[in-house]
Amino acid sequence: MRTLKQIAILLVVALFCVSCSRIPSLSNNPWKVINLPTQENILDLAFTGEPNHGWVVGSNSTLLETSDGGQTWQNRKLELGDQKYRFNSISFQDQEGWIAGEPSLLLHTTDGGKSWSRIPLSSKLPGNPNTVLALGPNSAEMTTNIGAIYQTQDSGQHWKAMVEQAVGVVRNIARSPEGKYIAVSAKGNFYSTWEPGLNAWVPHNRNSSRRVQNMGFTENGGLWMLARGGQIQFTTADAPEDWQEAEYPEPSASWGFLDLAYRTAKEIWISGGSGNLLRSVDGGKTWEKDREIEDIPSNLYKILFLNPEKGFIIGQQGILLKYEGAA
Repeated sequence: MRTLKQIAILLVVALFCVSCSRIPSLSNNPWKVINLPTQENILDLAFTGEPNHGWVVGSNSTLLETSDGGQTWQNRKLELGDQKYRFNSISFQDQEGWIAGEPSLLLHTTDGGKSWSRIPLSSKLPGNPNTVLALGPNSAEMTTNIGAIYQTQDSGQHWKAMVEQAVGVVRNIARSPEGKYIAVSAKGNFYSTWEPGLNAWVPHNRNSSRRVQNMGFTENGGLWMLARGGQIQFTTADAPEDWQEAEYPEPSASWGFLDLAYRTAKEIWISGGSGNLLRSVDGGKTWEKDREIEDIPSNLYKILFLNPEKGFIIGQQGILLKYEGAA
C-alpha cells in the first residue's frame, strides 16, 4: 500500500509539472530547416548588397555561399595554407565585406566575395579577432575575444584603438546601432558596457545569483539579459541600470536560453538547447512555443534578423533555420 501511495503521489506531481510547462503553441511554424553541405559548427551569416547573395562562416575554415536567398548553399574554399581557422564573424556593406577569425585572421573583399585578401594584423593585437562590422567604404570596426575595440578607415592598413584597456576574456559581445557595446565575462559572473567617448569599459555586477548567459540591446535602447535556468530580464532605455523583475517563459524547463532577437519592435524570439524556440508578440510579456522545432537535434545558438522578413537561426553541426513568413 505504501508503494502504491508513493506511485500515486509521483504521478500527481508529474501531471502537475506537465500542466505547468504547457505554454501556448504557435499556430504555424514560420521556420524552414535548411540542409547545409557541412557538419561543422556555423558561427555567423551575412548578405551582400545583392538581396539573394549571402555567406556563412564557421569552424575549420568553413565558408558557404548562397545566391538564392539562403535556400541552398555551396562550399567555398580559400587558399590559407594548411592552417585551419575558426571564422567567427562576417559582415558586408554592399559589396565590401570582412571576415574575422582565429588564430589572428582578418579577410577583406570589395567584390562581394569573389576574391578575398588577407589583412596583416599586429603580433601585439590583444586577443584574437572576435567580431567585425562593415561600416562603409574602406571602414570597419573589429573587436577581439578579450574586449579590445578597433576601427579602420583605410581598408585595414591602419587601426585606431577605441578603448585603452581590454575588458578580459568575454563569453559574448554585442553592439547597438549607435555603436554601444555590452560584453559578458567568460564565467558569466559580471558584464561590462562601453559607448563612444569612453576610454575604458564600465564593469557591472550581475543582479542575481544566476550566471549570465548572454546579453544585448532592446529595440528601444534598453538591455536584455539571459541567465542560467531560463531566466530573462529587461531594462528600459531611460534606466539601463534598473532591471525589471525576472521572467521565466517556461518555468519547468531544464534547458537554458542562448540567444534573443527582435523581428519587430514588439516581436521577440528566444532560442536555446534541444531545439527550444519561443516567441513573444507583446515585447516579452507573454510567450508561445514553436513545438515543430523541438524535434531538431540541435542547440540553437544564434538568431539573426536582417530585416523583419529575412531571418535565420544558427544551430550546431550545420543546422540552419530560415524564416519563411509571419506565424
